[in-house]
Amino acid sequence: MKKNVIFPVIFTLISFLTGTILFLLGIFDFWENKIYDHRMNFASRFTYPSDDICFIGVDQRSIDSALKEFGYSWPWPRSAYAKIIDYLSEGNADSIAFDVLFTEPSVYGKEDDESFAVSSKNSDMTIQAMFVSPENEKALFPIPQIKNSASLIGNITSSKDSDDIIRRVRVSRQFDGKEYPFLAFAPLLLGENSVEEGINEIKSNIPLRKDGTVLLRYNGSIDRYAHYSAYDILKSYDDYLNEKEPLIPPENFEGSVVFFLLYAPGLYDICATPVSKVYPGSGVHITALDNYLQNNFIKEIPKPLSIFYLFFCSLLASFLILILKRQSSYKLNLFFSCIFTVLGPVLIIFLGYVLFCKSIFIQIASPVFCFLFSLLEALFYSYATEGRQRRFIKTAFNQYLSPAVINELLKNPSKLTLGGEKRRISIFFSDVQSFTSISEHLDPEELTDLLNKYLSRMSNIILKNGGTIDKYEGDAIIAFWNAPCDIVNHERKIVETAVECQIMLKNLEDEFVKLAGRPLYTRIGLNTGYAVVGNMGSDRRFDYTMFGDSVNLASRLEGINKAFGTYTICSEETCVNAIKQGCDFYFRKLSDVKVVGKNQAVAVFEPVQKEYYEENKIIFENFEKARKLFEKGEFILAKKLFDLNKTDGASRKFSEKCSFFIENPPSAWNGVWEASSK
Repeated sequence: MKKNVIFPVIFTLISFLTGTILFLLGIFDFWENKIYDHRMNFASRFTYPSDDICFIGVDQRSIDSALKEFGYSWPWPRSAYAKIIDYLSEGNADSIAFDVLFTEPSVYGKEDDESFAVSSKNSDMTIQAMFVSPENEKALFPIPQIKNSASLIGNITSSKDSDDIIRRVRVSRQFDGKEYPFLAFAPLLLGENSVEEGINEIKSNIPLRKDGTVLLRYNGSIDRYAHYSAYDILKSYDDYLNEKEPLIPPENFEGSVVFFLLYAPGLYDICATPVSKVYPGSGVHITALDNYLQNNFIKEIPKPLSIFYLFFCSLLASFLILILKRQSSYKLNLFFSCIFTVLGPVLIIFLGYVLFCKSIFIQIASPVFCFLFSLLEALFYSYATEGRQRRFIKTAFNQYLSPAVINELLKNPSKLTLGGEKRRISIFFSDVQSFTSISEHLDPEELTDLLNKYLSRMSNIILKNGGTIDKYEGDAIIAFWNAPCDIVNHERKIVETAVECQIMLKNLEDEFVKLAGRPLYTRIGLNTGYAVVGNMGSDRRFDYTMFGDSVNLASRLEGINKAFGTYTICSEETCVNAIKQGCDFYFRKLSDVKVVGKNQAVAVFEPVQKEYYEENKIIFENFEKARKLFEKGEFILAKKLFDLNKTDGASRKFSEKCSFFIENPPSAWNGVWEASSK
């Protein structure tokens, strides 16, 4: 009996001391961070963003519409930002924080900067951003006019963990003897007599860690916050001045903290967070302020309590084995051993998740280690000392301890190194038509369900046909064929995949209507060409991806579908090779197109199933005749033929183009369709 008690105590101490040492050395940090991020994603569904925070974003629509409506080319004149400040002032907004660095004079001249500075000064609520480089401690400030007109300057320097993920922030940062608040907290300090005292008060109200940081609790996508397009604000301001009913009344912003950010693809600062690897940097500031206002920063339990928790988990496992040794039934021992092996970690994980939902962070990886290590120690001892129990333990835990299936990257370690190779690949870009409009009518759970079902169905088809999925960007899917493994007839494969995806959407139309409230239509662009493919990134974090002109062209072809009224377009290179490889489709030539960013026109085709072609042969024959007349510049005759095909989207678009050219004859016509947008 003494032996039965002594050995579990010894096993408890061994696992506890081992786990504690590894915990203090940071050995579990990698896994703990991964579990932490998963908990953050899980817990974000139980949060509600603050109603006192909103943001204004310069999205792609803003850039396009502002150019058309106001003549603002990018970058915008700073007088545009001045109008936004003035409009928010009219609405009695609490503050506006610019997550934009104005470190260079305006390209529109000194007067442009002055107009911005005047509005900023008059508002008495404008916060500008500065950045301190972590590498060389140099700082970037706004130009003097803008800096001096701001009510406060906020720091936007991030506090990244070793894996480049932002889980925490600092309240402030010192530079040149002065303390600058993090941009998120700057709105709280407006009107304070002493910024330093205000910063100290903030620190006293939040669960600061020893390193001076505070753990954030993310609410998922920043789109969950009230948000507005910058163009809509400018248009509303214009209407307001002209005594028209504005689209967005100024009183919408009364008492709100407003963040201004760049939100168009390629413009905004991308960072990695627990909820997304591609997350707008402004979302970190919004999250930090939200956490302060709602008092839901993640609170880390004290380290002594964490160490006691490790001891408890080690003791619990040994105690369970002590109970098992008192069972005489082999089957009962086997049953409880399996139960404890699974149930112990499950309970530890469950507790960690439940507390996290309450904004309390407790370790999971190290307690699970201590529990399993202590459990396995005791089981191994029993195996070594008792023959029957040895056989039992071997039978019960062989499967549990066997090596996992080694994936392809582990089989070939060289693929884990950075670098790429030039390969001829076929590239696939897809995007759901009007997805933003669809998402605005769905709550987060419904939107997540829709996206998961849509992406799963599309991805299954791509993977089944040998494609490699590069990434998801919201509803967009980017994939390619012929890398990393060689794919024979990849041009044919990619065309067949695109058509199969469109058929799937048509067959499941009723299901997606129930989820989205309307049918889903996906635009797909296909191209074949040489690109650099391989592991791109840093030596700590990288992705297997592609880049090159052929990739850019595939992206442009996806977007050009809108101009032609089609849903699948491929380049001539893909079309010709797919036909050579036995692709049994009819390829309708649409036009020679000069896409944005390329000087040379490319021929584009629409793949059509043979059955559909035969059923609508007269439409395709009329289209082909009309297209040739269109290319010759005979727009009146071409329009008459296009108008015969009322049910064909491409014919309708060409008819509209003919009408435009009839009223506005081109000065020099070469038969090439020039795309006006990406």
